[in-house]
Amino acid sequence: MSYSISIRPYGIHAVLVEWPNEVDETILEDILQFYRHLRTHCLKKTSWEMIPAYNSLTLVQNDSVVDFKTFSAKLKKWYDEKSETLSEQRFLWRLPVCYDLDFGIDLKEVSESLQLPINEIIKQHTENTYRVFGIGFLPGFMYLGGLPSSLELPRKTTPRLKVAKGAVGLAAKQTGIYPQESPGGWNIIGNCSVSIFEAKQEKPCLVNVGDQIQFYSISRAEYDLHKIEGEVGIYKVEKMKIDA
Repeated sequence: MSYSISIRPYGIHAVLVEWPNEVDETILEDILQFYRHLRTHCLKKTSWEMIPAYNSLTLVQNDSVVDFKTFSAKLKKWYDEKSETLSEQRFLWRLPVCYDLDFGIDLKEVSESLQLPINEIIKQHTENTYRVFGIGFLPGFMYLGGLPSSLELPRKTTPRLKVAKGAVGLAAKQTGIYPQESPGGWNIIGNCSVSIFEAKQEKPCLVNVGDQIQFYSISRAEYDLHKIEGEVGIYKVEKMKIDA
């Protein structure tokens, strides 16, 4: 399936390719297919950085200025010719979250706003499987689509200056995990005991765009144990292969 894409310059070293502005898994699959086609057949991986997300693909030329007119024409041709390249292996990651009120600092407010008891919010949040539509804002920050409509609520009107590393939040149609301490305006309902991004690792971010995430609830004691196991390097994140 092909879409009507737009291509525009994104500075002198980059180009932004955009699909219809929708949160849609079919669009994401088309973006990832084009990404694989470019990486396999068209662009040298060493000189081009490619960032897929939601409804866009950003292409960054690390070695030289992009001749936009010439390059955009090539992109349109490559998109029309894109082949069914082999999909990369994808995974379902099961991530532990402690919904203790010490961590879920907005849980009571969220409960009142959604008119749902806290245990029902936790139940719905852990029953769903989420798709990784993008990684950004912070290194390793996953934008997860697939939040049930019953858990949708707007970002906070006044963002916090400091949100804890591992904080799990809700915002509009998304859920996500803060991979490091930072400012943020999402509604915080818990904390993930697993470190999502480690800059010193060979592969700093655990997950890729297109992977899936499922949360499961843990106690405060289990959370503390996971933290200790993570510090000594013996904690293993649960994951399983899924069909692409």
